[in-house]
Amino acid sequence: MSESAGQSGNGNERNASLPAFVVRLRERISQSVLSMTSGSGPTLDYTHPPGDPGLFGPDSVCWQVHADFTSMMIGGISALMLQALHPLALAGVWDHSTFRTDMRGRLRRTATFIAGTTYGAHDDALALIERVKRIHLSVTGVAPDGRPYRASDPALLTWVHVAEVSSFLAAHLRYVNPSLSSARQDRYYAEVALIAKLLGATDVPETRAQVAEYLSSMRPELEAGPRTHEVVRVLRHAAPPDRPLMQPAVRLMLNAGVDLLPDWAQQMLGFTRFARMQAVLARPGVRLVGPFIRWAHVNAVSKRARRRAASAPDA
Repeated sequence: MSESAGQSGNGNERNASLPAFVVRLRERISQSVLSMTSGSGPTLDYTHPPGDPGLFGPDSVCWQVHADFTSMMIGGISALMLQALHPLALAGVWDHSTFRTDMRGRLRRTATFIAGTTYGAHDDALALIERVKRIHLSVTGVAPDGRPYRASDPALLTWVHVAEVSSFLAAHLRYVNPSLSSARQDRYYAEVALIAKLLGATDVPETRAQVAEYLSSMRPELEAGPRTHEVVRVLRHAAPPDRPLMQPAVRLMLNAGVDLLPDWAQQMLGFTRFARMQAVLARPGVRLVGPFIRWAHVNAVSKRARRRAASAPDA
């Protein structure tokens, strides 16, 4: 997901040795990928200023985990379904979001935030966080059960964060690097906890064990009502009709997102045994498509940010 948000640059230097038809194919696929997760929110320059490592830097685990478009897309889809199980978090999305008519816009905004806070220059990342905090202040209301909610509630921020980053890491382990060590997985959670805290979250889990304990403790607060099922329905029909080249791959990633959910979440969301079996069958397809998308996505955000961080700082 994060690989395409707010991109600029064309990577022509990497296409110079390729036949023209291959270059055209690569560019067509890359633009189709871009259409899924760019075009909403601020456009960031990931190439400047030279020498700026951002909030984390190239040696961080989050730069590694967030670098693959396919796994991040799958993790993001799974995270949205998981987040929708929390009645108060869902109420804020339901009342203040256009997801029912623009689910891709929702995905793009999330992609922009993840890319910008992970790979953006230091000041750009902090500015993006402040922008989201200001938006959160206006997201208030009353849930159908009569409870008030506010997007700036530290507990809700923690829920949204954990659902998101645990899904990103699960997708990375399944589709990119199953051998990522336990220590580096813990380091990932410790790194990305910084973003949650800067947004205002509290008691943010920072290890695998803490994340597992947190998710277990939250289960009594979760439920799957009509609104939850509507979110899932809209999400599962989010394949872009205007990008036929991407439709099969997006449907594959949507099924993989279902498969990535914890078993208890799949059961709560009402996925039948047949649907869950279909989701499992998405795994070999994702492993086939993923390398092809990586090949096409030649000028990804993480690559440009890495070149920026390695450049000599301006005098």
